[in-house]
Amino acid sequence: MRPDGGRATDTDASADARALVAWVRFLEGAGVDLVLGDAPRPWDAPSLARAPATPGVTPVRARAAPPASPPAEQRALLEPQPVTDARRLAAAATDMTALIEALGRFEGCPLARTAMNLCVGDGDPTSPFMLIGEAPGAEEDRQGKPFVGPSGKLLDRMLDAAGRPRPSTWITNTIYWRPPGNRTPTAQELAMCLPFLERQIELVRPKVILFVGGIAVRALLNMQEGVTRLRGRKLRYRMADGHEIPATVMFHPAYLLRRPPMKGLAWRDLLTATAMLESA
Repeated sequence: MRPDGGRATDTDASADARALVAWVRFLEGAGVDLVLGDAPRPWDAPSLARAPATPGVTPVRARAAPPASPPAEQRALLEPQPVTDARRLAAAATDMTALIEALGRFEGCPLARTAMNLCVGDGDPTSPFMLIGEAPGAEEDRQGKPFVGPSGKLLDRMLDAAGRPRPSTWITNTIYWRPPGNRTPTAQELAMCLPFLERQIELVRPKVILFVGGIAVRALLNMQEGVTRLRGRKLRYRMADGHEIPATVMFHPAYLLRRPPMKGLAWRDLLTATAMLESA
């Protein structure tokens, strides 16, 4: 029966089917590619993301707030409140476990409301070699670990061949929750996650940083060139206490899967990074 009391017809069923197809196509175009539950959730519902446990993490104390930043009082007036909250939470974390717990409590980033899991890092958080990627994908979101999908498997093979396997490397991302549809993170999302990334570097205090893709370079070094122009260059990241960490850039493995001929250049950049590590 129709809502008006009339008898449903084949024409009504066909119209309903067309409407359903149109709605699914609209969602697909909007970037929705993963269903998290059988029923919709309000936009302000509690986050599904949760902080994974990191057993065996060794606390490493470090100072926060880069000296080039304005004083805390002035920064509070210039920054959006979520960024100020992120800086406060990140600065209070004295080890990696505390930092992950702080990220689990952070409510300023809207991505946490749509992600399945918080995805911070994997490997050895005391490693002298730190890889910084871009953002979790679908498989990373499911497992709560960075670089575990197809591009992660390629990265693992490259690291193994270079003599720096995943268990001996600290791997993280610039963004800690998956953007819907794997879209590029916005400037606001990057700003909210940046204090936690800066604090990660302070806690790990690596000897060499390898930027995997261009987003981390733009976020941490404020360099706008693409990876094609930046790769092969030896860069430096300046920490809060003035210590500078050698760094370089390689193509993201997801790009290499789309452009296999570029694998040779990425392999050369990975070897450059490991050579920098040996001489650091």
